[in-house]
Amino acid sequence: MSPLITTVALLTVSNIFMTFAWYGHLKHLKSSALYIAIAVSWGIALFEYMLMVPANRIGHQVLSLAQLKILQEVITLSVFIPFAVLYMKEPFNCFVLRNT
Repeated sequence: MSPLITTVALLTVSNIFMTFAWYGHLKHLKSSALYIAIAVSWGIALFEYMLMVPANRIGHQVLSLAQLKILQEVITLSVFIPFAVLYMKEPFNCFVLRNT
């Protein structure tokens, strides 16, 4: 498999883990103590790092650092928007600033 495809696949899966680590506790651990949410999030993030580090090493063989970062940000938004809308049940208009 090409380094670029491998990088995109690893970054995508790692970003799914990280999105759950950062935001999943808002749905599942709302009533838990903060230290429990942190511990669970760190546990999930461990798997994210186990994929992210190799993805960056492989990706840096064919992409510049800036290209690698831009790719990561595109993947982040591509993962986060469906997560927010489909999993967290946030309305799509949640991406517009609320008038508070």
